[in-house]
Amino acid sequence: MVLYSQIPSRALRQALGDLWLLAWSAFAVWCAVEVRERIEALAAPGRAIADAAMGITRNLDTASTAAGYIPLVGGVLARPFEAMGAATTLIETAGRAQADAVMSIASLLQWTIIILAIIPLASLWIPLRIAFIRRASAARRFVDSAADLELFALRAMARQPLHVLARVTPDPVGAWRSGDQVTINQLARLELRAEGIRMPN
Repeated sequence: MVLYSQIPSRALRQALGDLWLLAWSAFAVWCAVEVRERIEALAAPGRAIADAAMGITRNLDTASTAAGYIPLVGGVLARPFEAMGAATTLIETAGRAQADAVMSIASLLQWTIIILAIIPLASLWIPLRIAFIRRASAARRFVDSAADLELFALRAMARQPLHVLARVTPDPVGAWRSGDQVTINQLARLELRAEGIRMPN
C-alpha cells in the first residue's frame, strides 16, 4: 500500500495536510471540551439550590413527624410542616431539572463544535487521500515490466494535457505505435508522476 507519493514535493504536501487535519481536530476537541466545562459550571447553582432544598425538606419532615406526636393537636400542627416540605420538594426538583438542562446543553454544544469543526474538512481531505492511496497502490502493482510502461504511456496520451504531451514529442501516438522506448518511458513517467509513483529504474 502506498500511503504517500514517491514524489518528495507531493509527499510533503500530503504529510502537511494530514498533520493539519490532526492538529485542527485536536484543537477543535480541546475547544469543545473547554466550552462544555465552562457551561457545566453554570449548573452548580441549580445543584446547590436542589441540595439546600433537600436538606430543608428533611428537616421539615422531621419537624412534621415530631409535631404529629403531640396529643390532640399533633395532626393540625404537622400540616404546615408537610405543606412547606412539599414546596421545598418542588424547589429541589426544579433545581435538579435546571442543572440537568445545563448539562444537556453543554454536551450538545460540545458535540456540535466537534462535528462542525472537523467533519467539513475531513469530508474533503480524507476522500482525496483514500483515492490517492488506491490509485498509487494500483499503479505500483502494475509497474514491473516494459509492457506495463507502455500501458502507462497509453494512459498518458489519453489523460495528459496536449501541451504537456507536445513537450515530450510532436507525435506521441506515432512514437508509441513504433515502439520508441525512450518516448514511451517519457510518457509513462508523466502518468506515473501524476499517480505519485516514481519511474522504475
